Amino acid sequence: MKLTLKYFLLACVLAAPLAPCITYAAAPRSQHQAPGYYRIMLGDFEVTALSDGTHPFPVDTVMTNITPQQAIKELADADLALPLQGSINAFLINTGSKLILVDTGAGALYGDCCGKLVAHLRAAGYQPEQVDEIYLTHLHKDHAGGAPAFPNAVLRLSQAEADYWLTADNKARAPALLATFFDAAQAAVAPYQAAGRFQPFRAFGPLEAGIEALPAPGHTPGHASYLIQSRGQQLLIWGDIVHVAPIQLPHPAATVKYDSSEANAQATRAMLLQKAAEKHWIVAAAHIAFPGLGHIRRHQGEYQWLPLNYDESPITQP
Repeated sequence: MKLTLKYFLLACVLAAPLAPCITYAAAPRSQHQAPGYYRIMLGDFEVTALSDGTHPFPVDTVMTNITPQQAIKELADADLALPLQGSINAFLINTGSKLILVDTGAGALYGDCCGKLVAHLRAAGYQPEQVDEIYLTHLHKDHAGGAPAFPNAVLRLSQAEADYWLTADNKARAPALLATFFDAAQAAVAPYQAAGRFQPFRAFGPLEAGIEALPAPGHTPGHASYLIQSRGQQLLIWGDIVHVAPIQLPHPAATVKYDSSEANAQATRAMLLQKAAEKHWIVAAAHIAFPGLGHIRRHQGEYQWLPLNYDESPITQP
């Protein structure tokens, strides 16, 4: 007489101390995350966050204007510890007539951890050849290193940023920490210069319908943020305004050794945090945990990060 499933399971439990029940073959571990892209609609614009990967961010050695003990405490309060994995995010804007990529990730410059942006772009349904324009917030390796992968794009950034990183004398005067950043910047823009598709903008302001470049100096001399607007909705792609949110939101004066001007970086961060909170902008952040999309709010004297609610409903226009 056959046992029903109910009685079989009961017999299995009772016999467990004596002999194991039937088991299934163990499934192999994947050891990979899902493709790193996430989409939202901003009015008529489709915005896709793209992960280039994560890398250990050396909080204990590069954070300045905050003690290592205080930095570690803030991480602990956020249930984080060293080594801290930092995200590298870029953002693709489909305006309906153009495909515009803001920042390009590190490419091969950070090793195996990163350089995943193109694969994730493809997973999101696009090809590198389709990108019409690239807007760089700045020319650091993790924002410009992937630029050569887009053969048909026009490369745009502020003229002040281009002038600083493409001038040999500036490399000689820069801290040793940044010496290789000059070489990487030149390698990033060289294909665009050769093809006649390198077009820095001399003045901040509108670049495209619904897209405005804002000056955000301090982390680098010509650092730009980009305000995206459609149908009354606004999103700020702010680049490197914040590197480590659990530290720099409660302590906006905390800086990093990569900043070209600590004072300017502090002033720019204070200004944009205040504006983002007051105007309820969606913020697209390069180094806040992927997808790096959320709001800034002021609460009990400190700024906080409120990530956008995850949404798998169909991406449709309002």
